[in-house]
Amino acid sequence: MPLFNNQARFTHRVGPAFTLLAVVQATLIFTITLVAVPLPLIASEFGLTTADLVVLQIAYGLPYSGLLLLGGNLTDRFGGTILLKIGLCVFGIASFGAALASGFELLVAMRGLQGIGAAMTAPAALALVSVLFPHTGDFDRAMARWGGISVLGAAIGTVLSGIVTTWVSWRWMFLVPCAVSAIALMVGGRLLPVILRSKHQKQSLDLLGAGLGLLGFSAGGYGLATGSEIGWASPSAMTALMLGLASLVGFAWHERRTGAPLLPPDFLRHKNRIGGAVGIFLAAASMGLVTFILAIYLQGSPGWSPLATAGAMAPFLAVLILGGAPSGQIVLRMGAWNTLLLGLVLSAIGLWLLAGFGSNYVFDILPGLVVLPAGTSLIFAASAVLMTQGVAPTQMGLAGGVMNTSMELGPTAGLAGFMTLTALCTEIEAGWSLAFMAAGVTAFLLAIWVCFVITAERIKGTQR
Repeated sequence: MPLFNNQARFTHRVGPAFTLLAVVQATLIFTITLVAVPLPLIASEFGLTTADLVVLQIAYGLPYSGLLLLGGNLTDRFGGTILLKIGLCVFGIASFGAALASGFELLVAMRGLQGIGAAMTAPAALALVSVLFPHTGDFDRAMARWGGISVLGAAIGTVLSGIVTTWVSWRWMFLVPCAVSAIALMVGGRLLPVILRSKHQKQSLDLLGAGLGLLGFSAGGYGLATGSEIGWASPSAMTALMLGLASLVGFAWHERRTGAPLLPPDFLRHKNRIGGAVGIFLAAASMGLVTFILAIYLQGSPGWSPLATAGAMAPFLAVLILGGAPSGQIVLRMGAWNTLLLGLVLSAIGLWLLAGFGSNYVFDILPGLVVLPAGTSLIFAASAVLMTQGVAPTQMGLAGGVMNTSMELGPTAGLAGFMTLTALCTEIEAGWSLAFMAAGVTAFLLAIWVCFVITAERIKGTQR
């Protein structure tokens, strides 16, 4: 079990320490959407094709999602303190390198290195939060806020990228994660508790499982992303999908047989973990869908500038900011499952409203951009609590890895899955509407399942 040192000395700094970790977590998610709006400008500067842009868009998320379970395992073994420092160093250096990238290949490489650093940082940050709030009630409150902070980072990335690329270069966007990493490394030693390495850890590290997981998530994510752009029957997409599927099957087989698995088979059997992971996945996929479609649509036929596109997403961001604190309070009053149900229903309504998007922004787009983030805030807050309830301190890194993996797979695998439906329509805008509608139906079906879970819990409660 990890050893906690100097915990008493940090009790009066819980607020600043949590704020620091929250800013780090928001920045990791912010970096996902950092290039969303300026993609056309980057394509023009480097002479990129659509396939190149897809690679650039997923270059950060694939190693991030593929290595999160390894990052969680390393956190549980060696303590969150050292993993946070290493992860922030890698993340910050890669961000600085991306800002100075002279070509497409170097930019993609730096985005991938950012993902590696983020995979070490995210589970370590969550493990440190669990030390700051050792009591269950306080930790649940912190997790409700943590979920809202994560989704806020993605929205800020979209809006800020449009503003920055209008006034200066898109390269300045990469200085944000660079600066956050430097500040966290400088002040973290004075604010954060120290989690030392476990002296009783004798099991070997599951490197084979880590390799299979990375290959499965990366190849599968690449196949899904490119398949929606260049066709599912293309050799590259088909090969990547088959390799990803085979690797994930091998990962599942290996994890059931190894003595020290990265993902213990029983961890996701609990309904709380399943509900939390699926909720985060769907909410992240919905956000990615909205960002991707509206950024392309508004800068297409309506001819909006990157700044105007960022302004169009401002109401989305405003609702997320205003809804963060209330979402946490709703979780504590209504319970995580009831809050998740409410969030899913609101998200379904918001996505259905966006399915009717058109040239009139106020009537065709704005209503969905107000209702959807209200539901998304509730989903993330409730799911974060569900993912960490009842998790032992020695598995908090694992919980952080699983939670962030769900958050990362949403904008890649989830987005690609919904965008596949666009091929069923002859007109691209009709296909986008169908994708929104399908995401809304998925949210509604998940809400029905949550209703069954809540009903079953009530029946058990009356029988006791």
